[in-house]
Amino acid sequence: MSIPLLSYSPTTQNQRVDGYEVPNEDTPTIYRLAAATSNKDIDAIIWAAYRQIFSEHLIIKSNRQTFLESQLRNRAINVRDFIRGLGKSEVFRTQVADINSNYRLVDIVLKRFLGRAAYNKDEEIAWSIVIGTKGLHGFIDALLDSEEYLQNFGDDIVPYQRRRFGERPFNLANPRYASYWRDRQTLTYLGGRSFYTARISGETEKTAIRQGIPDNFFALAGQILTPQNNYQRTSATAISYIRDVQLSDTSSEPATAIAGQPAVSKPTVKPTAVSLPYRYIPGIKTN
Repeated sequence: MSIPLLSYSPTTQNQRVDGYEVPNEDTPTIYRLAAATSNKDIDAIIWAAYRQIFSEHLIIKSNRQTFLESQLRNRAINVRDFIRGLGKSEVFRTQVADINSNYRLVDIVLKRFLGRAAYNKDEEIAWSIVIGTKGLHGFIDALLDSEEYLQNFGDDIVPYQRRRFGERPFNLANPRYASYWRDRQTLTYLGGRSFYTARISGETEKTAIRQGIPDNFFALAGQILTPQNNYQRTSATAISYIRDVQLSDTSSEPATAIAGQPAVSKPTVKPTAVSLPYRYIPGIKTN
C-alpha cells in the first residue's frame, strides 16, 4: 500500500495570479495538436515537447523516441501520452532522474511537466515520498493525471512555463552536474574511499590525493586565511609615533611660567565638613 500524497499549502506565484502584461517575446507559444493541419505543424509540436521535457533546443538523434513520434503523427496517441512517454523513457531516466536527488528531481519535473516551480519544501517532501514509494513512472503518472495538469494543458497542449517573469526559462536549466552528482561521481571513482583513507592507505600519488579533496576545499581554505601584518611597517610607525608624541606635564612641582605663556597655578582642594548620621558618644566607665 503506497503512502498518499501529503498535503501542502500553495503559495502565491506568477502563474496563480491573473496577468495584465502586454504580450511580448516572453509570452509562451501554445502548441496544440488540434490546430495541426500539416506535417510541419506536427514537427513543431514534437520539437516543442523535446525542448520542454529534455531541455533540447537541437534534437539529438540518439535521444529521439521514434516510436512515440510515429504514434503521434498517426494520431494514435495524444500530446499528453507523448509527454508521458518522454518522461518514462530511458533517456529521461539516465539524463535527469538518476543524476539528481529526489528533492531536485521534484523541482525539475514540476517545472517541465506542470510549468511552475515547487511551492515550498513541503511540496518537495510530499512528491519525493511518491518517488520513493511509486518510483519515477508512478511520479510521472501522478503529475500527468493530476487536476492541475488537466486544467492547464489537457490532452492536447504541450506543457510550457506559465507566465515567465524576470527569470530564464525553466527548460534552459541544466539538470546535470549539480553538487549532488559531482560528489556522487567522486565517491564512485574513489570506490567509497575518502581523502583521508586514500592518504593512509599508501596511495600517495598527487592526482589521487587531489581527487579525494572536495571541489570547494580550496575556496574554503582561502576564505579562512587570516590577513598578514607587515611587522616592519608596524614597528616603524610605532617608533615614529613615540618620537613625535608630546606628553602632558603630570609632575607635582609648582607651576612655572613657560616662555610666551602665562603661569598656571596648581589647583587646591579644601576640606569639606561632613555631617555624620550619628554622634560618637564615648562609653562611661563604672567602678
